Amino acid sequence: MAYIKFDKTQLINLEYSLNRELLRSNRAGAYSSTTIVNCNTRKYHGLLIIPQPQFGNDPHVLLSMLHETVIQHDASFNLGIHKYQNGVYSPKGHKYVRNFELDPTPKITYRVGGVVLEKEQLFSSHENQIIIKYTLVDAHSETKLQFKPFLAFRNIHQLSKANHDANKRYEPVPNGIKIVMYEGYSPLYLQFSKKPEYTHVPDWYYNIKYTHEELRGYDPLEDLYVPGFFEVQIKKGESIIVVASTTEVNPSGMKQRFLAEAKKRRPRNSFENCLINSAQQFVVKQNKKVDIIAGYPWYGSIGRDTFMALPGLLLTQGETNTFIEVINSMIANMKGAFFHNAILNHKITYDSVDTQLWFFWALQKYVEKTGEKTKIWTDYNRIIKLILNSYREGTDYNIKMQQNGLLFAGQSGVALTWMNAYINGKPVTPRIGMPVEVNALWYNAIMFSLDLAKAAKDTIFSKQWKSVAESIKKAFVKEFWSNEKGHLADYINDSFKDWSVRPNQLLAVSMPYSPLDDLQQKKILDIIDRELLTPKGLRTLSPMHLKYKGVYRGNAQERDEAYHQGSVVSWFSGHYAEAYLKVYKTGGFQVIKNLYKGFEPDIQNYGIGTMPEIYDGDPPHNPAGATSMAVAVAELLRINEMLNKFE
Repeated sequence: MAYIKFDKTQLINLEYSLNRELLRSNRAGAYSSTTIVNCNTRKYHGLLIIPQPQFGNDPHVLLSMLHETVIQHDASFNLGIHKYQNGVYSPKGHKYVRNFELDPTPKITYRVGGVVLEKEQLFSSHENQIIIKYTLVDAHSETKLQFKPFLAFRNIHQLSKANHDANKRYEPVPNGIKIVMYEGYSPLYLQFSKKPEYTHVPDWYYNIKYTHEELRGYDPLEDLYVPGFFEVQIKKGESIIVVASTTEVNPSGMKQRFLAEAKKRRPRNSFENCLINSAQQFVVKQNKKVDIIAGYPWYGSIGRDTFMALPGLLLTQGETNTFIEVINSMIANMKGAFFHNAILNHKITYDSVDTQLWFFWALQKYVEKTGEKTKIWTDYNRIIKLILNSYREGTDYNIKMQQNGLLFAGQSGVALTWMNAYINGKPVTPRIGMPVEVNALWYNAIMFSLDLAKAAKDTIFSKQWKSVAESIKKAFVKEFWSNEKGHLADYINDSFKDWSVRPNQLLAVSMPYSPLDDLQQKKILDIIDRELLTPKGLRTLSPMHLKYKGVYRGNAQERDEAYHQGSVVSWFSGHYAEAYLKVYKTGGFQVIKNLYKGFEPDIQNYGIGTMPEIYDGDPPHNPAGATSMAVAVAELLRINEMLNKFE
């Protein structure tokens, strides 16, 4: 029996099935995303979504969906499903779905009268190509399949609207057609392993509605272009392969191509294996660079998330070479002492204070895994010194080291920490001053660098920074710690101290080098357990705070108000586990194991086989945000590795 599967009663219940989404991607940056009944509910859904070099390398939806129709005795049974502006679903192909299994490849089984049809799909590992296999398991009379492609050719953040500029011409290719809807786009090839009959009847389908976009406060209506349809005979026991690609393929090799790709797939027969499979989907290799996609379906590369996710995504799997490739790709994109914060819509931003410090933590985890202290210092001491010296002397965004060694950062109108949501151009949580997690990372970065320098016998660096580290340790406790409250201030600006209970202070415990003593670390865990801990990780703000928002729903403003004001952010779970096991050692093993196991049911909710970006702060802690988030998957893999070491 498959580890992840859904039956007829679950699949035909659209309230259930449309809230469960499927993602498949490859190492070339292409991906496919939809619901488990193949009804698109987001503008980010599509059957073939690929980066377009001509348009800033942003992902674009070429093929939105492919509707299949079973034809017998001149009767047609459409397996596709759309929701339209009037709320009506047409066609209603979900009523024919009988079974869905995820392993070894996503497979849907349809039953139409005496016809049983299986549909499996997977991505080519390194090409912009999705391969779909249809197998007629049972049929009692002559059967024909009809395929109708719905095309978009647009950026994932936009919507297609009917227009006169679309190129409605096509070019015949072996067992299929080639289409380029707009100038500058990669061509779309639709080809079959068995020669089909193609009928060109170009038309627009209007006002297809994406429910999730409406719920998020965006335009939910899209018009999609259908150039025509393909028809092909299929016999009982026969399989037909359909390939949607940006390059032409040889139809005679399609079946072997599908089998070869299927053999590469790791079984998704356990929670851990699902996480490992999901981890691989975030690694993209393009133009001799290796990047990490922060999350699907709408995030691109985010520097902070890259460094935070690297140890879990790659080091837990022993992929040290790929780890170094990502590090080097990040360095190649630096601007002065800054790694990029985000790459979006052709723009690269560098407005982050902590991204540079997470770089040190990622290297630290690499050294823990490999022991290569001298090599890391030799290869990266120039970057290490550049960042530390820039912060010490003062750099962009008013980032500068104070006399006591602590780090100040921030200016009006800019959110430099990971809490960087904006409403109407203004930060929701600006935190100008000395954020607690930034200074915990700062202290850890310097101590780690001193450790590397000592191993490499770089005495000059050691003399320059040893006294700074000692000063920071004293100042951190003096400025941030309150014996009365039993926890750290969230940030400090001159005489003002924000005593909001947030998870940021956890990093002062979880980091390998902490300025706190054992009792202080335990007290921080105590208050986190009382006010922030949920079965899905840590809330971003205590429910006792007046600004707490326990549900992440509504339009962009309402969601941004809630994101850092109470939502449960998945990535803190790894640092909570690390801190807890550090403080309680073997006595904390069962607590962390229960926390880890508590995430397993979510593998069949929201993003199937992966982990969501956030959860509601209020019970029942529904998943929200991106359906598949790199740091969420990475930190669960790190927790699993921690547990295995203890076990």
